[in-house]
Amino acid sequence: MPTSTTSAPILSGLLIGAGVAHFAAPRQFDAIVPRVLPGSPRTWTHLSGVAEIAVGAAIAAPSTRRVGALAAAGLFTAVFPANVKMAYDWRHRPAPLRAAALARLPLQVPLVLWALRVGRTRAPDS
Repeated sequence: MPTSTTSAPILSGLLIGAGVAHFAAPRQFDAIVPRVLPGSPRTWTHLSGVAEIAVGAAIAAPSTRRVGALAAAGLFTAVFPANVKMAYDWRHRPAPLRAAALARLPLQVPLVLWALRVGRTRAPDS
């Protein structure tokens, strides 16, 4: 796990990078949007990309880090159904791809815990 001084910038970068990926390569994200959601998968892909960028930016700024980190924990929880859909959809793919899709499921737990920890950590310049 990153140190307390590097944890927030790393989490911020992870979220901003993931958010940008929603616009740079949206098809892969469209494919995992649960079909029960109203509207087009691309709309949800773009909305979640904007959310990730905004949450990452909030974590980057010490004055909004706490609320940003709490939002990140919520976001990591909210995208869990997409990871479940991906694992289900990839159940017949080759073993390495199946394993990658299944590995995303338990990965959400440390991501949520990491975000919560970043939210509790006092920013060095605050």
